[in-house]
Amino acid sequence: MRRFANLKTYLGLSTVASIFVGIIVAFGTRQTDPTIISVLATFIVSIVIIATLDLSFKEDEQDPNTPRLR
Repeated sequence: MRRFANLKTYLGLSTVASIFVGIIVAFGTRQTDPTIISVLATFIVSIVIIATLDLSFKEDEQDPNTPRLR
């Protein structure tokens, strides 16, 4: 059961992406409202994308000591 084992990693990646976007928007607009909205939207969208990508790949359940081809 590996599900949700990397939750801290996913939250960290989303936080880094949202901070990056927030800095760009803050220096571009010099306003707080668009900055907060873009930071929150980026955080939510990146969490959804990372979770979707995690669910799209199936975990390999085969024993690594046995050959794949017979």
